[in-house]
This record gives sequence, C-alpha cells and structure tokens, in this order.
Amino acid sequence: MKSFRLLAPVFLGAMVTLTGCSSSESEEEKIVLANMGAQQLYDRASESMEVGNFSAAAQTLSALDSRYPFGPLSHQVQLDLIYSYYKSGKIDETLATVDRFIRLNPNHSDVDYAYYMRGLTNMESDSNLFQELLTIDRSDRDPSKSRQAFEDFRRLIEQYPNSKYAPDAKKRMLHIKDRLARYEIAIARFYMRRQAYVAAANRGRYVIEHFPDTTQVKDALEIMVSSYEQLGLEDLRLNAMKTLKLNFPESDFIS
Repeated sequence: MKSFRLLAPVFLGAMVTLTGCSSSESEEEKIVLANMGAQQLYDRASESMEVGNFSAAAQTLSALDSRYPFGPLSHQVQLDLIYSYYKSGKIDETLATVDRFIRLNPNHSDVDYAYYMRGLTNMESDSNLFQELLTIDRSDRDPSKSRQAFEDFRRLIEQYPNSKYAPDAKKRMLHIKDRLARYEIAIARFYMRRQAYVAAANRGRYVIEHFPDTTQVKDALEIMVSSYEQLGLEDLRLNAMKTLKLNFPESDFIS
C-alpha cells in the first residue's frame, strides 16, 4: 500500500504530462494543416493512406473537404475519405460520406464504388469480431444491417451490372442470404422451444421460399416436419418429409 501511495503522484504527474503533450501535438497538427494548400493536404493524406494510417488520412481529407468542397480534387477526396473512414472503423462517418457523395454526384463514373462501399460498411457493422474469434453463434441477433447491405449490393448490381464491383457484390449477397436464413432458423427453434409450432413451421417455410440456395434448407425442412407432426397435420408432414428425403437423405429425421 505504501508503495502505491508513493508511486501514484508520479504516475498521475506522468499522465498529466502525456495528456498535455497530446493536446499540444493536436493543436500543432491543426496549425500545420491550416497552412497547407489543397494539393499539399491531398499529398499528405495519400502518404498516410499508403502507410496504413487511415485515421490520420481521414483527418486530413476531412479538413481538405471542408476547406475546398468544390475544388478540382473534391470528388477524389470524398472517395478517399469514404475508404479512410471505412478502414478506420468509423461506420456512421462512412455511411454519411457515402450518402452525401451519391446525393451530390448521382451520375459520377465512380458512384458504383460508393454503393459498393455502402454495402461493405453495413455488412461490416453486422459482424462481431470477438464472437467470430470465440466461434460464438449469434444467429439470433438483429439482421437489419445485413438486410440493408443486401439492398445496397442489389442496387449496385441492378443499376451497374457491368461494374467491376458487381462480381464481389454477388458473392457477398449469397453470404448475406445465408446469414438471414440462419436468423430465421434461430427464431424457428426459439418457437419450437416455446411449443409455438405454427410460428416455427412458418419460419421454416419462409426459408424454403426465400432462401432456397442457402445451407439452411435442411434445417428448415426438419423444423417443418417436426412442427407439422406436433400439430397433427399429417399431409403437410408427409410433403415436408418427402422433400427432405429427396434432397437430404442423410438427415437424422429420416427413419
């Protein structure tokens, strides 16, 4: 305890010193940026991007965008700002910059890139790094961001089918569909535990109708078979079982 009391003032003093230095450096940075011209600012941001310092790049690009909103570099600055915000993990700033670019430049040659980045950003905001690292299945979490990402990619493909980003967007849409199907299955299983068999069967049927090309079809059919059995709906159970046997003969539900 004595040791802590002796060290604490020194530690706190160091904290104050570091905070003061940080504040001073921040003010100096603002002064430096304020004295730079448009090309100098852009070159500085480009250097930051090249070394992977996207947070610094975003700060410089934001300053450039504010001071020269209609300059010859304005479009490229906004596009680079979108990417820098995205790489910095600043979801709200990325989406706001994307939406502004699309609104102000609907006919720009790179507007397809803006739609693509909107989809990527919404898709990213639905993921959870820690859950993925720990392999925790959270299929039941709200998929609204994934739905928005799907819509972003769909719009890109429909409006710009020849875009160089379209092939990757299609692949990501398949991944998102599987995510949405897993959500429906998670909810269906919740209903099964609650003995809400009609609701469970409806969720299973929804997966079959809307996500037939996902990995969740087998689970959906099994839920339908089990639910119809509990409800005493023999014809529906037999139809679901027939489809299950035809497509997934290895299912444990087939005896």
